[in-house]
Formats: sequence, C-alpha cells, structure tokens
Amino acid sequence: MSRYHQGQFRMTNPQKYVGKSAPYARSSWEVKVMQLFDTNSNILQWASEEVGIPYISPIDNRMHTYYPDFMVRYIDANNREHVELLEVKPNSQSTLETARSLADRQALAVNAAKWQAATQWCKSKGIRFRVITENEIFRNKKNRRGGRRNQGRKA
Repeated sequence: MSRYHQGQFRMTNPQKYVGKSAPYARSSWEVKVMQLFDTNSNILQWASEEVGIPYISPIDNRMHTYYPDFMVRYIDANNREHVELLEVKPNSQSTLETARSLADRQALAVNAAKWQAATQWCKSKGIRFRVITENEIFRNKKNRRGGRRNQGRKA
C-alpha cells in the first residue's frame, strides 16, 4: 500500500485546509481521501496529522504519540455539522479476522492501543473517531479480490 503515491498533496481548494503544514500522503488511499476532502462541498475544513494523542504501545510498554491521519469538519445529509478524526488503514491491519501475518497481528495490537486512546480523546472532545479501510474508500467498486465490499466499520 505505502509504496505508491507518497508525497505532498496539491490542493485545488487550499482555503479548506487548516493544517499547520502541507498535507503529505503516505499512500494512494490517503491521496483518494485527500482528493475527496479537497473537492467535496460538504467538507468544510480538514487537516492532516494535526492532533497528537499519547498512548502506551503493547509492544514495548512505553508512551508514544499517535497522530491520526485526518481531522475533518463536514456537513452531513441532514445538514448537521460534525467533526471526526479519521485513520486510513488496510483492512488486514484493522481486524483480527483479517490479520494474516505476524506483522499484521503486531500492527493490529499497536493500532488497537492507538485507536483506544483516540476514541477516549475524541469522546472527551465530543467528536468521533473512525478507522476507514479500502472497504470504505472504494465501497462503490468491486473488492480487489473480486467480491463485494463491506459498507463500513466504526472504531
């Protein structure tokens, strides 16, 4: 996933971006999400890796800082405003059922600690945290393995 489309994202609507530094895409999936944020009229503001959340890693039992991929402020279909923190991750690093390799299972353990800390942080701020995978990013297309995609998952 991460070897494609890395680099600074070029915005067409920079007035919507409220981050302190230019958005940097670490994967083609992040590029897709950034394109949506940049061009969708329901997205009011967005930022990339702006919020630092402390968490303890289950691998080394030490404190680290987690920077979720995006913070986004948007208007929903009912004309209500929301703020969410979003993380873009492969499905294989998002659920135990899809973690195939030892590396995937280790990444999932660290991710679970990060996401628990992010969920608690967001709850204290009255906002929502979500993990989005290829299933949500490409939900209108067929699964890369030929099946139909799931309709989304909340963290």
